[in-house]
Amino acid sequence: MVLDLVYEARDIDQRISSQEKVDQWFEAKTAELNPWQVRELKRYWGTMQAVLSSKSRISRIVMDIIYDFSTQYDLASERATAMLVASSIYEACRYFELFNQTELKGRCAIITSYDPKARDITKEETGANTETDKQFIYNTYTKLLETVQPRPGQSRTEAYEAEAKRLFVKEPARMKLLIVVDKLLTGFDAPTCRVLYIDKSMQDHGLFQAICRTNRLDGEDKKYGRIVDYKDLFKKVQNAIAVYSDEDLDHTADGPDPNVLLQDRLKKAKQRLDLALEQEHLLAESVPPPQDEPAILRHFIASDQPDVQREKEPLRVAYYKTVAELMRAYAAIANELSQAGYSAKEVQALIEQRDRALDWRQLIRLAASENLDLKDYEADMRFLIDAYIVAEESRRISAFDDLPLLQLIEKLGIQAAIEQSLGKGANNKEAVAETIENNVGRTIRNEKANDPAFYDRMSQVLEEIIRLRKNNAITYEKYLQRVAELARRLTQKTDDTTPKELNTDGKRALCSNLNGDLQRALRVDGAVRRARPDGWRGVQAKENLIKAALFTELQDHAEVERIFSVVSAQSEY
Repeated sequence: MVLDLVYEARDIDQRISSQEKVDQWFEAKTAELNPWQVRELKRYWGTMQAVLSSKSRISRIVMDIIYDFSTQYDLASERATAMLVASSIYEACRYFELFNQTELKGRCAIITSYDPKARDITKEETGANTETDKQFIYNTYTKLLETVQPRPGQSRTEAYEAEAKRLFVKEPARMKLLIVVDKLLTGFDAPTCRVLYIDKSMQDHGLFQAICRTNRLDGEDKKYGRIVDYKDLFKKVQNAIAVYSDEDLDHTADGPDPNVLLQDRLKKAKQRLDLALEQEHLLAESVPPPQDEPAILRHFIASDQPDVQREKEPLRVAYYKTVAELMRAYAAIANELSQAGYSAKEVQALIEQRDRALDWRQLIRLAASENLDLKDYEADMRFLIDAYIVAEESRRISAFDDLPLLQLIEKLGIQAAIEQSLGKGANNKEAVAETIENNVGRTIRNEKANDPAFYDRMSQVLEEIIRLRKNNAITYEKYLQRVAELARRLTQKTDDTTPKELNTDGKRALCSNLNGDLQRALRVDGAVRRARPDGWRGVQAKENLIKAALFTELQDHAEVERIFSVVSAQSEY
């Protein structure tokens, strides 16, 4: 059994504090570059990821999380822990540095795929204002590993991570926060984890596996797992849960087979890689034999005269883009080439083509002076971003306010519940419908053991509502009315015709499963209450006392076993 997931999206607005100073700084630092190199530098450092990794924004998120640890109910317990997913190893190190200036110093750890080696920075040069990203990562890890002793068969990094994970699971009061990038998002079972903070673009199976780090049972005070999203992933979270949730992995006729989903993803990835290989081959094929270095340069550059070089620029740009797409397509499937259908011979051939394309691109760029060593400018550009990108306080843009969606519908009404729960997604009717139906369906499946007959009827009602919606046989407004009524019946656990004598969940469950026989249900309820000894669950001798009482009313051993399972599911008995 797993817990419900509660989702909350937060947004952090950013602005440039002085556009004039940014422009002057950039012009001064790029005065010696040619136009192509200036464009390349702007393209690389002007990406959204570079802006989102500003120190100001990261600091805001750190303050957010510290505030949550101080004020949020689900993080107040000594057993409560959280995980933060960062977009890169650099950002993870920056988070770690800042958290160690707060009350979580000594109680947070960083776990990534990085293992510091001196060769990592042998070619790095410090910029005018700060260290490069690689130097910062190396220095962060070197410092945190200073007091760590290697263990047999483990490096210092591995020993550090193993101890951090042990404390997180076994001694959560001593390890409250793990900062990760890719590690621990699958296969890491930590029931103490209450909240997953996401500051990384994720999707599909990886996203679903990540959010499930929080929904493991861990004592009565853990009511749900909470997801706090800084990357506006709501639709992707919804899709991931809809496709990969436990309820859909049962291979039923209504749910997709996960093996089919995997093969579909691999098929599309293979098609993308095959297309990229074909496009690169077509561009390379036009180079006349013997396709040596002079032939390549004549084809893509033609001359050392700038005017002639400019005529060939579109061809070079096309080749650069093609090789970049080839690298992205290869990276997306590199570890699954055989599963995607490539033979060993085909794998070897495509790797050779990839390597040859990279060599050609580097050769062309150098000869055309269109190559730029970005690390020479990395420190200065990082300073520019950190100095002039200002992040505002975070604001909640979507939240469940610690209530499952069905309880919100019961409490606030369906329209208010939708707006409060879905935030930006509230205007997407398809997203609203799928979200509601997923929540209703999950509730029915999770609660069915408590009252099989009642939840079977509710399941039929849901199926009819979904059928009407998909066939456009019902207006959206009417659809919402019927869903709201179904949610009311599920939260109150009653039908419209439920007699007033059935004033407890146990009585209602018995009546539902005794074909609506009110008097018989009341007699069975009374017999169970009179016969039940303290602590009867799981003790066969005591359970037999209840079964004997049931037999006096039911006179059928099979019926006794069926109704006993209903009784066992009711907490009031």
